[in-house]
Amino acid sequence: MYLGSHVSFDSKEQLLKSVKECISYGANTFMFYTGAPQNTLRCNLNDELTNKAYELMKENDIDINKVICHAPYIVNLANDFDPSKYDFSINFLKNEINRLETLGIKYLVLHPGSSVSIERNKALFNIANGINNILYKDCKVMILLETMAGKGTECGISLDEIKYIIDNINLKDNIGVCLDTCHLNDSGVDINNFDYYLDEFDKIIGIDKIKCVHINDSKNIIGSHKDRHENFGFGTIGFDALINVIYNEKLKDVPKILETPYVGEKKEYPPYKFEIEMIKSKKFNPNLINDIINYYK
Repeated sequence: MYLGSHVSFDSKEQLLKSVKECISYGANTFMFYTGAPQNTLRCNLNDELTNKAYELMKENDIDINKVICHAPYIVNLANDFDPSKYDFSINFLKNEINRLETLGIKYLVLHPGSSVSIERNKALFNIANGINNILYKDCKVMILLETMAGKGTECGISLDEIKYIIDNINLKDNIGVCLDTCHLNDSGVDINNFDYYLDEFDKIIGIDKIKCVHINDSKNIIGSHKDRHENFGFGTIGFDALINVIYNEKLKDVPKILETPYVGEKKEYPPYKFEIEMIKSKKFNPNLINDIINYYK
């Protein structure tokens, strides 16, 4: 099982910091942003730090081929109302792919984007068109379209929308999908019937396209279209349903990544070490939040 969480990446230690944090949580994979998720500012990569990260990963049996990078939220390939902003998103993602090739990272998770004022089918086409302008022959990175909750005018909220985007992408070997359990729940998918969803996914898209799963509980009822993550087992999806997703044999080799919220009065404590322990034991800890706070205090 490949199980990890979102971790930090900064200008001081870069990928090495990400690996150290991953190990501290007892994880064997991780997801990171190459800069802040809310902006497109990026530092120059340091090969020495990258090589140290490789060494530490090897020492701790972390497979770089299962590590995930996430594109920043600010890019939007769905809306081309302002051509300069649309071109900026394309050019930024081209540079991000170059950075990942330098780092040796295979997967880039991407929020498909929001249509805003654009007609929805045009927005879906814009996403595919943007990706066609980003990917190139012999590209070593695969873009993973993330399933979205449907907040506002988000695109990629159904299997049909994801299929439409993929069908219009030229280099299909460089495109995959990242499932998000909170987003699925909030878009209207019953995680208690996850095997049914996977069967439908296989019929419409092909289950081999699933390359990552974000494991998040939800603060919201099914179909709410709100996208508010909750700690593992403490939301409306629940512990047992999420455990069944993680241990589903059909997704055995797919990395599972926690993006659950930090806890504490100021949301300053990461929950991942304790959530990973709970997942490995398959036993729900009702005192999880207090245990996390007491550990870090």
